[in-house]
Amino acid sequence: MGAFDPVITYEKGTYIETDTGNKVSRKATISGATNIILGGKSIIQTGSILRGDLRRSTAGQHVVISMGRYCLIGEGAVIRPPGKMYKGAFTFYPVRISDFVHIGPGCIVEAAQIGNGVEIGKNSIIGKFVIIKDLVVILPDTVLPEGTVVPSFSVWAGNPGEPSSSEDVAPEQPWPQRNGNGTKRVVAQSCSYGLSQ
Repeated sequence: MGAFDPVITYEKGTYIETDTGNKVSRKATISGATNIILGGKSIIQTGSILRGDLRRSTAGQHVVISMGRYCLIGEGAVIRPPGKMYKGAFTFYPVRISDFVHIGPGCIVEAAQIGNGVEIGKNSIIGKFVIIKDLVVILPDTVLPEGTVVPSFSVWAGNPGEPSSSEDVAPEQPWPQRNGNGTKRVVAQSCSYGLSQ
């Protein structure tokens, strides 16, 4: 899932491309499409399930899943709105996913909000009404319990999910090197965050 991973290609006939540049697999299940907003340039891969049909029972149009730009929903991932009893009736609440979010394969997401630049590792379970702030890494196989608030710039792992030590997953830092003419330049090393397999 890092910037230096190999490019993932796809056959054009297996995806539908929308006017805003979203690519949706023909084998993805999207229920209640009128209640789902995709910001643009997002990819929904094979076997993904988006449950826009789970909405409040009141009349009118409701946005159930709102997704920003440049998001990736991995193979077999499930995104559904969180729900709870309210005034004697079961009610669903919307899911807000910001820009540059990568949800790995096999994840189940019932979060209330996911911030910008979040990476969720494969087979993770994000419980009901979880709030994930900006620039967070959720390592593979992590389970975040209901109502968890994940602060910005953090790495979480485990079951139940908790902050992980930064030494376990921190990318190697770039180091300065000298060019032939004696000036410094920064050379970036690959960083994987332990998410790619």
